[in-house]
Amino acid sequence: MVVGNFIQELDTIVIGGGPGGYVAAIKLAQLGKKVTLFEKEKVGGTCLHRGCIPSKALISVGHQFEEIKKSTRGIKVDNAEIDFVETQRWKNEEVVETLHKGVQGLLKKNGVNVIYGEVNFIDDKTISVILDEFHNNTYHFKEAIIATGTQPIEIKGFKFKDRILSSTEVLNLTEVPKSLVVIGGGYIGIELAGAYASLGSKVTIIEGTEKILRVFEDDIANVVIEELKNKGVEIITNATANNAKNTDNSVITNYSVDGKEFTIESDYVLVSVGRKAKFDELGLEYAGVEVTDRGLIKVDEQRRTTKEHIFAIGDIVEGPTLAHKAMYEAKIAAEALNGDKAAIVDYFAIPTVCFTTPEIALVGYTKAQAQEKGYEVVTGQYSFGHNGRSLSISQSKGFVRIVAIKNTNKIIGAAIVGPGASDLIAELALAVEQGLTVDDISLTIHGHPSLNEVVVEAADIILKKAIHS
Repeated sequence: MVVGNFIQELDTIVIGGGPGGYVAAIKLAQLGKKVTLFEKEKVGGTCLHRGCIPSKALISVGHQFEEIKKSTRGIKVDNAEIDFVETQRWKNEEVVETLHKGVQGLLKKNGVNVIYGEVNFIDDKTISVILDEFHNNTYHFKEAIIATGTQPIEIKGFKFKDRILSSTEVLNLTEVPKSLVVIGGGYIGIELAGAYASLGSKVTIIEGTEKILRVFEDDIANVVIEELKNKGVEIITNATANNAKNTDNSVITNYSVDGKEFTIESDYVLVSVGRKAKFDELGLEYAGVEVTDRGLIKVDEQRRTTKEHIFAIGDIVEGPTLAHKAMYEAKIAAEALNGDKAAIVDYFAIPTVCFTTPEIALVGYTKAQAQEKGYEVVTGQYSFGHNGRSLSISQSKGFVRIVAIKNTNKIIGAAIVGPGASDLIAELALAVEQGLTVDDISLTIHGHPSLNEVVVEAADIILKKAIHS
């Protein structure tokens, strides 16, 4: 029996405590709103507990373990081993839980009231919240931001069970698999494939199209593909994954290529074919909030839904599915909700980052995209293979490419594949955001020896005054 309590009156509510939701709640509180955040599980959301953070922790461990085993710089370690149970303890307790407590502390510091439970709309001003098996409360609210995130897509023939895993379960294995099959060649699958290959797994990737990482330009993706093959990863493209069957100690996966059937046995199968918006059980129809044909919540440039007082942000609305995009939208939506009519989203300078080996990072337009928009452009590209810092850390694969408008030299795009790309892209994202030119990059003194010098070398190539090219 579920016991309902009396109706409680609230001002501003945020539904979902992931990177979009908790940032929105804090920003709203800073703007003077009285905020209540509803979260079904733990604040921090998928990114902190089941995605971005734990995956990057395992990727980091994989890199370190691989360096110890394969160092060519005079370091010799015999019989290097990994205690994966201890690795998981470190990931969960010292990384994830530390950040979780930090988010809890920030919410408390900013006066955000947090209520844990499952939210359902009754109408556009009322929600019912299931607190536990026996209790639910009803709340009236004045305004809301929805930030419920996404969940892994389960495909036919690959029900998540036992050794058939989503990205959530694969991050919490207590052993390094001897063999792992990855279904899907997108950025999540390839990040985790690379991580487990570094940890010692024999990894096979099964991809339905002609190439993995197909959202990236070929010369960028090829750098990562080469490195995966160097790790012993087998990549099977133009393949259809038909089904998988759990046995006592393995998984049998059936797939086909060009009409021919194949079977592969592995310790585990990771199904990573994308994620879908998670709001099916929210009851948006009762609130009058409309959904697009693509299954996303319909919003305007301020992230306002079809109800004036309800906003939606993050992966449940249009735009790139990135945690930092959700955080950015959280601030825009909070300011718009507070009455700022000038607060609108602009994704142009949002970087895309893929934590493969080596890392990939993009911002703005590619050369092809710029030309499609009618720009006449010039590009400058410089290799990490000629950079002193890259060579000194034995990470010299990849390059930096800058796209600029011809004649004005204004930077409208950049791509990096190489060491530290996730950090290096910030300078070029700032350049795109501020409308800077390659001259501005060239005139900025970059430290030596540093990876940043690859950026200035790419700029100097456009200016036809490169020193080291």
